[in-house]
Amino acid sequence: MIILAATPIGNLGDASRRLVEALENAETIAAEDTRTAIHLMRALGVENRPRLIPLHEHNETARAAELVEAARDSDLLVLTDAGMPTVSDPGFPLVAAAAEAGVTVTALPGPSAVLTALAVSGLPTDRFAFEGFVPRKGRASYFDALATERRTLVFFESPNRIGDTLAELAASFGPDRRVAVCRELTKLHEEVVRGTAAEVAERFADGARGEIVLVVEGAGAVTTDPADAVERVLGLVAGGARLKEAAADVAAETGLGRRDLYEAALAARRSR
Repeated sequence: MIILAATPIGNLGDASRRLVEALENAETIAAEDTRTAIHLMRALGVENRPRLIPLHEHNETARAAELVEAARDSDLLVLTDAGMPTVSDPGFPLVAAAAEAGVTVTALPGPSAVLTALAVSGLPTDRFAFEGFVPRKGRASYFDALATERRTLVFFESPNRIGDTLAELAASFGPDRRVAVCRELTKLHEEVVRGTAAEVAERFADGARGEIVLVVEGAGAVTTDPADAVERVLGLVAGGARLKEAAADVAAETGLGRRDLYEAALAARRSR
């Protein structure tokens, strides 16, 4: 089988007993960086010397089929530099290929920068979306498209770009949207800075140091006249959208019920 193993995101003490046992018993390890894997094993006192295969963003698609076939005969342990493989890290093409080939995939749960940041952010945790790394280009339109998302949003960002990103986010989401910048999670200099987008943008105007996870409050429900919302749906339909899709889009924007909008728009269209 293929075993996805979560590794510490900072504090070595977060390594699980199952991770140590897997490292001790592994015959083959596919690692994002084989040097990091060797350092981890040494730090954990693991004396095993398994075969190490590089598996990173530049070769993972090409090597997926080969590794899946190898996993039919013996276990393949998959490591990234920190956190859970496949989550903004190598591993997804391998898991997708394994699923297609019917090869078992399991995971050794453990540290996650996404969930750790969400937990300490002080923002709603009942519904959230992980957006990965903020794109380097086109960030204004990227944030504009997310401005009405009602779920809490979690991003990774470079410490050098965090100030500019927060400023652009404040422009798209509004200066009062609550955010939390989580820096160096689980490490000695861990810091969580909470406040409005404008306040935190000013705090990090000159950048930051260390690894950054940005957590952003979701948009609040928009108070909209149902009649105006129905007109909005019909306008989208007139522009070529399907009624069902238009109702869903306006429901997401306004917080009104998708089915109610659909039926009201259908009735309005028939009466005209």
